[in-house]
Amino acid sequence: MVDTEVYSNTGGQSSKSTPVGAVAKFASGGKRIRKKDLGAMAMTYGYVYVAQVSIGASQQQLFNVLKEAEAYPGPSLIIAYAPCINHGIKGGMTRTQTVGKEAVACGYWHLWHFNPQLEAEGKNPFVLDSKEPDWSKFQDFLKKEVRYTSLQKMFPTEAEELFQAAEKNAQWRYNGYRRLSEMKY
Repeated sequence: MVDTEVYSNTGGQSSKSTPVGAVAKFASGGKRIRKKDLGAMAMTYGYVYVAQVSIGASQQQLFNVLKEAEAYPGPSLIIAYAPCINHGIKGGMTRTQTVGKEAVACGYWHLWHFNPQLEAEGKNPFVLDSKEPDWSKFQDFLKKEVRYTSLQKMFPTEAEELFQAAEKNAQWRYNGYRRLSEMKY
């Protein structure tokens, strides 16, 4: 599944996948609630192989996940970060690989995989593949996309508040993933 974070095929509407602070159709003042975590939801089944990837961040992680998912004897879900035209990437769509790498480096997107077979071996089925993000780059990452900077131009005070909330949400999610990865089995 590709996660563009908006309904890009219907004109960039806001959805449950749209992150806090992003401007989209039906969220012209910036979305105010945390985006859903489809991967975490799928993990709750306990028998689905789930992974989150970004080809621009780590082709090796993507390759390993694809091999594991193919070998897994049940359903698999791989969620790929996919910058799209509705993000309004400064520098254009030719930068999508770089944007994916930057998204992971600053903590906007996280790489991980969940293999239920590991639990039967007494191992933690959740593996956090991302390194500790450089949170100092998070705000700059947001400001490289028109879906965020347009909010900053229209509503600067609200934008600052929502951008801080977006960073806190990303930290909350990363810390949750880290806790999952440190669980003993």
